[in-house]
Amino acid sequence: MQESHVPIDDLARHRSSARLHELGQIDEEACRRFTASVEFAGRKWNAAILLAGVRGARRFSEYRAHIAGISDRLLAARLRELEAERLIERHVRATTPVTVSYTPSSRAIQLIELLQPLAEWGHAQDAARDRAAASAE
Repeated sequence: MQESHVPIDDLARHRSSARLHELGQIDEEACRRFTASVEFAGRKWNAAILLAGVRGARRFSEYRAHIAGISDRLLAARLRELEAERLIERHVRATTPVTVSYTPSSRAIQLIELLQPLAEWGHAQDAARDRAAASAE
């Protein structure tokens, strides 16, 4: 059995919070929407692509440069999917050669803002893990 690292008092405090109780009362449809949203946002590369756009990537090569490890084929597929979900806007300019750029939509910016607390939580978890490892040495 895996040992829990959360003190019992913290568990009791979190379980008794009104917000946690409220979240436990969502209906089946809201639960399905929540699950679909979390799975979409957590799909490999989606958040990285949106974050690259928020950080200023516009051309395909700029997105690829911001995202280590993604293949051209997968980046192209994800950009199409994000465009279909109205999170990325594709702009084509009739130049020679044709110039294509991608910008995050207002929905994408909203999603990145909503994911920011998750990134902060992850950073805090990493810091706690580093402190625990340092104190164990």
